[in-house]
Amino acid sequence: MPQALFDLELRLLMEAIYNRYNHDFREYSGASQKRRVQYAMEQLGCDSVSALQGLVLRDEHAFARLLEMLTIPFTEMFREPDFFLALRRHVVPVLHTYPSLKIWVAGCASGEEVYSLAILLREEGLLERSIIYATDINPAALERARQGIFPIAELQQYTRNYQAAGGTRAFSDYYTAAYNAARFDRELCRHVTFADHSLATDHVFSEMHLICCRNVLIYFNRKLQDRAFGLFAESLCHRGFLGLGSKETLDFSSHGKDFEPVAARERLYRKR
Repeated sequence: MPQALFDLELRLLMEAIYNRYNHDFREYSGASQKRRVQYAMEQLGCDSVSALQGLVLRDEHAFARLLEMLTIPFTEMFREPDFFLALRRHVVPVLHTYPSLKIWVAGCASGEEVYSLAILLREEGLLERSIIYATDINPAALERARQGIFPIAELQQYTRNYQAAGGTRAFSDYYTAAYNAARFDRELCRHVTFADHSLATDHVFSEMHLICCRNVLIYFNRKLQDRAFGLFAESLCHRGFLGLGSKETLDFSSHGKDFEPVAARERLYRKR
């Protein structure tokens, strides 16, 4: 298929999804979106983007499968351990000054970031006074996050990350292994509210002391990234903190002026 025709059909697919299901992928990064749609075509047996569009518009189950392929990023517990070290050193002392805390994990996917943060907060004596809002647009991913069950094959890497992130206990204290999976302590998510929220279409999500949106914005184009940064600026309390992924930056955003770096290399910022 000529590239120009593929690009046109791709735009029409995203417009159709928005009008049919109110999920807005129109400003997602082009290269990533193309790869995911091509993969979806293979998995769903469609020989063109137009055929995929016809299928998902008529079949909600097919759309649910497409949504999985469009939204699930690569993730792992305590990914980029230096970020969590920076949280312990620069943010936790400030969080201790608040009687209660609201924290938002935006684009939580299957929950690895949420459980990592909950473990850190427990070790720092902050979990009991915290409410964590974990949001995503993918209901299947949110359900996996609620369950807190992760492949046993990933635990070695998660353990190495945890140790490098300044973990103070044996990582195995936090889960029970059985068969090929590890179930994490249910108490870790007792203070977590899982909810549907789209950075592309929804609005401010309460007033937060800390927002973590890591390795999500790399899939957005510049316009949608700017929208998300605006949401974060509005959602944070005075002098609240924002954490991004290592390949994400506020440098070229119109909202960059709203933040100052706390640990620039680790992509940790504070609202001015």
